[in-house]
Amino acid sequence: MIYCSNCGARVTRKVPEGDDRSRYVCETCTTVHYTNPKIVAGCIPEWQGRLLLCRRAIEPRHGLWTLPAGFMEDGESTIQAAARETWEEARARVEDLALYGVFSIPHINQVYMMFRARLHAADFAPGPESLEVRLFEEHEIPWDDLAFPVVKLTLEKYFRDIRINDFSVYVEDIIRHPPRPR
Repeated sequence: MIYCSNCGARVTRKVPEGDDRSRYVCETCTTVHYTNPKIVAGCIPEWQGRLLLCRRAIEPRHGLWTLPAGFMEDGESTIQAAARETWEEARARVEDLALYGVFSIPHINQVYMMFRARLHAADFAPGPESLEVRLFEEHEIPWDDLAFPVVKLTLEKYFRDIRINDFSVYVEDIIRHPPRPR
């Protein structure tokens, strides 16, 4: 952030009085600008033992595979966002959404809320953000071509849970570890 969205003056980074962390503060109008993590809502769309994945047509991670997911919009619930993202990316309708995992990724200021969902029908097609969409059995998942670590983690948990027929709700932090010195 460079300019105040309230008055247009330049902002500086400092700890406001009574706060405990650095914020963007406008020295002119004294507005404190809070930034908060973004919520990403997504689905694990299921159809007869297979999962629907999308191959990304956009950056980041163009050409790699992912579950349909994206940033929430103002005025929608997490379930609405997950269903909307599935439609936008895979032109697929989902139903029976159930929370599967909440994955906090502090180093990129994101929280993923992933929902198990059943495809309404085996009717899907690439949306504008996807090059391709396809149903996969576990052994067909392109594990080395998944776009994001959180997608790999979600899929690993899902397939483990399906084998034991026990679906828990996961709440986890995904912490990036600094590279090891050489």
